Amino acid sequence: MSEQNILLDVKSLCVSFRANNDWKTIVKNISFAVHFNEIVGVVGESGSGKSVSSLAVMGLLPMDKTKIDGQILFEGEDLLHLSESDYQKIRGKKIAMIFQEPMSALNPSLRCGFQIEEILKQHTSVRGAKLKAEVISLLEKVKLPLPNETYFKYPHQLSGGQKQRIVIAMAIACKPDLLIADEPTTALDVTVQKDIILLLKELQAETKMGMIFISHDLGLVNSIANKVLVMYKGEIVEQGKTSTVFHYPKAIYTQALIATRPNNSYRLERLPTIQDFLEGNLPTTKISTEERALFHQKIYANQPLLTVKSIGKDYATNSGGFWKKTFFRALDDISFSVYEGETLGLVGESGCGKSTLGNAILQLDKVSKGTIFFQGIDITKLKGEKLRALRKEIQIIFQDPFSSLNPKLTVGEAIMEPMIVHNLYSSKQERIGKVMELLQKVGLNEEAFHRYPHEFSGGQRQRIGIARTIAVHPKLIICDESVSALDVSVQAQVLNLLNELKEEFQFTYIFISHDLSVVKYMSDRLIVMNKGKIEEIGEADEVYAHPQSDYTKKLIASILE
Repeated sequence: MSEQNILLDVKSLCVSFRANNDWKTIVKNISFAVHFNEIVGVVGESGSGKSVSSLAVMGLLPMDKTKIDGQILFEGEDLLHLSESDYQKIRGKKIAMIFQEPMSALNPSLRCGFQIEEILKQHTSVRGAKLKAEVISLLEKVKLPLPNETYFKYPHQLSGGQKQRIVIAMAIACKPDLLIADEPTTALDVTVQKDIILLLKELQAETKMGMIFISHDLGLVNSIANKVLVMYKGEIVEQGKTSTVFHYPKAIYTQALIATRPNNSYRLERLPTIQDFLEGNLPTTKISTEERALFHQKIYANQPLLTVKSIGKDYATNSGGFWKKTFFRALDDISFSVYEGETLGLVGESGCGKSTLGNAILQLDKVSKGTIFFQGIDITKLKGEKLRALRKEIQIIFQDPFSSLNPKLTVGEAIMEPMIVHNLYSSKQERIGKVMELLQKVGLNEEAFHRYPHEFSGGQRQRIGIARTIAVHPKLIICDESVSALDVSVQAQVLNLLNELKEEFQFTYIFISHDLSVVKYMSDRLIVMNKGKIEEIGEADEVYAHPQSDYTKKLIASILE
């Protein structure tokens, strides 16, 4: 592309943050360009500087704690020389951003239509009936069903994918020249991810705008970007055409990023990590089909640890009006068994009933009908002390460890808490010793004991959540989207950790995720759920290679390689 066609030209950008009385450089001397009608992908681990770079372009970094050097030339003008009032005229109109978490980007107290109107009022002269008509048109453009009704809905009344479409509508409302999409599909299921990617490509092709697409998911970037930048520790280690970088990576770090995803062609005992690549210590041991068959023969010869029989779950809704009670069926006639030592995968789109099923097994939400047997006991009838004792045997690893950890407790106190609740070990000193052992097992230093959750990265917090879960030595662990928000290298580390702990402590897992590649790698058998029902169940590799139902075929086809 020609020099005259450059929309954004970032030259020797350095971003430093004040830490106490010192400055820490996060983005180190990076240079890149975005042309009109071009999509530039930015990939790298958490903390590599991807989002900080985009926030610098948007002028959203706190200037009292930030030092920025270099140039950010937008349509020939250096944005670093603009006043805040001048920046506000550009931000949202000429440069717009789609943020990672739509719920935190939207105002929960305002209707969705009104929030899109705010952008138009700020930057255009459209008012009155034309304003609402323009918002309805935007809702149609981002393919939201029933746009007239969606206009009046609050964010909490929409699904994750629908909320993300509202955020996209806000971002494109003023037809910006440059759109920055920062992890716009994180934690969305595969079919919604594919829809969002197709939508962004359509909108970009229609308006010819430039786009920066930031993600830790290489498959997504490969499917949308013309050019890609690979960032590592604040530097660009490789950049070029997407097809060239992904098929012929030069930097060791780029090779490592590509290799850390589970390979659908073969199964390794341990996933390679970034550190493995940097140290030249790559795992090569493959698990053969014969080895898997022998393992399955062994575990399936025993009695099931958990048996779910014809369970259903109904929720009352007010859609029938004040006098008429209606019900929504979240689970419909679900039956399956889980065997000791097994990892049972559970996949499906958002709203299919995966988490509802997990909550039913945990007895956090009682079923409307059916029975659940754990070690031969119907746990749906348990109450009081017997139910409390069950909590020790069935545990859960949550998707977001930060919200599941008490911010007022140190990590050591948080891991010790379930030990105290279930009267494990005879003294506080013994419990402290066990916590120290657990911290080492999950790959954390003993000094983590006295620190608080906010002092750790997302991957480290997930390790703390795992340590807390295994502190009571449960028999069955439900992993509910436990790696979906982690970048590929941290995800590989956590998946390896889960498999190591399973082998050491003889755990049994129910592994819930929307990522079919990850579930296939982790699972012995696979359950595919759709609209509260089991669509398909079988050996994981077999279901993936030869799906029987149209729904499973659609899910697998949605995976963006």
